Amino acid sequence: MGDRVVVVGDALIDELRDDNGVREFVGGAALNVAVGLQRLGVAATLIAMVGDDEAGEHIRRYLADHGVELLATPSSRGSSRAVSTRSGAGEPTYEFNDAAWNRGIRFGDAERAAMTDAAMVAVSCYPFDDDRQTEELADALGGTRVAIDPNPRTGMLHDRARFVAGFEKLVSGAALVKVGDDDARLLYDADLDVLRARLIDLGAEAVLATAGSSGATLEADRHEVTRPISSLPGRVIDTMGAGDAAFATVIAAMAADPPADADAWEAVLTRSMDVAAATCRFEGALLRQPSALASLDLDAIGT
Repeated sequence: MGDRVVVVGDALIDELRDDNGVREFVGGAALNVAVGLQRLGVAATLIAMVGDDEAGEHIRRYLADHGVELLATPSSRGSSRAVSTRSGAGEPTYEFNDAAWNRGIRFGDAERAAMTDAAMVAVSCYPFDDDRQTEELADALGGTRVAIDPNPRTGMLHDRARFVAGFEKLVSGAALVKVGDDDARLLYDADLDVLRARLIDLGAEAVLATAGSSGATLEADRHEVTRPISSLPGRVIDTMGAGDAAFATVIAAMAADPPADADAWEAVLTRSMDVAAATCRFEGALLRQPSALASLDLDAIGT
């Protein structure tokens, strides 16, 4: 088993629309996590659906530029696209194209071998409401440690009850499950703390529960640590990549040297909140570390 983390999920083009016009970024929750891991010094492979089109070429080039290996599932519908409209507070709303709505992943020999050999497999924004896809993922995982962020999007959700059932099939024994307050509302119509307790009861070894501006809680090994959002220089420009950055940071820590006590878990959570806060100081979802703010004109970030 190597030190590489394999990330399974989505890759797409984010089309951002706001008062300043329209811009495009390579994105997708799983892609953001894979690139984030590379930026944190952890070798990453991304398994995702990518079309043979101009958008797909942008995705492939971006991943190559960041050193992420891609195992691409072909797409007859082209590459996925998300159109996000931003409010003044930076919170996005999304609309997805047909490719994103009908996304799927092929688990061939190369994909299965990569997952078997990985130190950990991270799953984000996966179509858990597709029973066949859920079964294929579970089979391909074998005994590899898994970290899961359900990351449901209303524009890609076919069946909420089926999504919850598919997601929960993989929770038992998962090394890490990340959920946000928006996930709790969308999937369970419940409070985030209630969902966190449910996931621990279902057998998750650790749960990272993110609550936006209210901070985050990490529960693991009967330890529970909570941190507020980190106060860093500069203003919040874009919250889109915060959750992916926090998820990647915790995965990187667990893959390298799993925390052994409450102090270690608190250090991991603090680090993840710092990275998430730094990421929010830039437009787009590319993971940024606090050191990125050291020598910048903070008034110009994001322009």
